[in-house]
Amino acid sequence: MRYLSRRVDFSAMHSYHVNGWSKEKNMEAFGLCSNPNGHGHDYQLEVMVKGYLNKRSGIVVNTTDIKNIVGNIIERELDGKFINKENVYFQNKVPTTENIVTYLWEAISPQLEDCELHRLRLHENPFLFSTKEEGNMVSLTRKYHFCAAHRLHSKELSDEQNKEIFGKCNNPFGHGHNYYLEVTLHGKPDPITGMITDLSKLDEIVEARVLDKLDHKHLNEDVEEFKDINPTSEVVVKVIYDMLSPYLPNLHKTGLWETEKNFFEYAGNGRSN
Repeated sequence: MRYLSRRVDFSAMHSYHVNGWSKEKNMEAFGLCSNPNGHGHDYQLEVMVKGYLNKRSGIVVNTTDIKNIVGNIIERELDGKFINKENVYFQNKVPTTENIVTYLWEAISPQLEDCELHRLRLHENPFLFSTKEEGNMVSLTRKYHFCAAHRLHSKELSDEQNKEIFGKCNNPFGHGHNYYLEVTLHGKPDPITGMITDLSKLDEIVEARVLDKLDHKHLNEDVEEFKDINPTSEVVVKVIYDMLSPYLPNLHKTGLWETEKNFFEYAGNGRSN
């Protein structure tokens, strides 16, 4: 089995609005996104397909064919449009990222030949994206930023071993990073709101349970969770998961960008990515 992906970009506008709800109730549920005049995004759609290699051609499927199939659907149904008003599907469904990626899965999958749709990932902005694979479940990922310092030093190793393994990251005074945290929730979108979770409540939980503890801190010196453990990013990403899991029952995984080149991910309870 081979996997290949193609990215398709489009622009659209939408409003989060439940017909039959008052203006106040929509505002309470969706905040600024409930503006009836709409707001817009530059979306990025990652389309991943899977299939078997054609030994004669050396490819699974021509990625240009994927681009054309997906591009035609998007151009006809979404690109440059006010989604609520110009797409029949969303006249009675809130065009959340979760609902849009589900709609695209249902539209794209039947049209593919010589391959199957494996995953869709729709980026609404650099800090929010939804992922759809087979089944009824959808993932929503929210991205956050914090700054922190740490020193990589294990009490189980000698000073010489620590210097050999961690190099300049073993500097006794520590060093710092601009960390980016990804929090991924997994579930079925609510049939009314189209959302897996209330984003404002998610933000409040992450802010209170993680960011307030870690932002502008020296992890070794200021954060109780790292008093006795080496705060490598492999460890940090799991500690963050443990900080959040009691408050987010549908938490799927946490991801941590230590730098633009180094990414770490943890899925709890033995779940794979």
